[in-house]
Amino acid sequence: MNIYVCVKQVPDTETKIKLAGDSSGIDTTGIKWIMSSYDELAVEEALRLKEKNAGSLVTVISAGPARVVDTIRTALAMGADNGIHIELPESADNNFAAKSLAGALKKEAKVDIVFFGKEALDDGTAQTAQLTGEYLGLPSATVILGIEYSATTLKCKREIEGGSYEMVEMPFPCIIAAQKGLNDPRYASLPNIMKAKKKEIKMLKAADVGASDADQKLRYKNFQLPPPKQAGKKISGDAPAQAKELVRLLHEEAKVI
Repeated sequence: MNIYVCVKQVPDTETKIKLAGDSSGIDTTGIKWIMSSYDELAVEEALRLKEKNAGSLVTVISAGPARVVDTIRTALAMGADNGIHIELPESADNNFAAKSLAGALKKEAKVDIVFFGKEALDDGTAQTAQLTGEYLGLPSATVILGIEYSATTLKCKREIEGGSYEMVEMPFPCIIAAQKGLNDPRYASLPNIMKAKKKEIKMLKAADVGASDADQKLRYKNFQLPPPKQAGKKISGDAPAQAKELVRLLHEEAKVI
């Protein structure tokens, strides 16, 4: 099988975010970048599918600035076979990225399945997998918690609202976007980290995959940090006095009762 995984590089969740001077986005100086955690699930699922199908290859694709190559290397260290980097500007939106990813996949000889994470940790828009499917004309399913594979189709357990699930059946080729609970991603071993440094990463420009700045649908401006939180209030006294004062504060200050 020819298995593909599309991954995104995002700021580490422990990074303290600062805004750029013109408020057009975040200041990327000194940020630690990681693979989005949902994409780790996608890589793991691709590797497990490869292990069940001898002779399969896993290719990792990422669209973004030059630094995303490090995230491709992370996936290669987990066990992927090769990578593709599509150079896009930092500001590329979901549509620009999806058209670029679809264009790269169209250049491949054969695509059996494409894995994504259900959303990226930075923007949380949860659109790129579905948009890529639309550009490729492939069926897609997102928030997937479980997959049963057969020779020509796969059945997916999909999370829906209200704590319920639905089963979706699709033929190959298709696009799957992983939700937390699908699997537990593996850690890269030291030997695989060393091997990843020698694995091939194909470098492409947006023009090579039929995309351009005209495919950018959204442009951001005037970013603002959330207002600082107000200091908490400590209520003293014994339990009855504390309860009475809490009710008063909720009624008179918070005005929630």
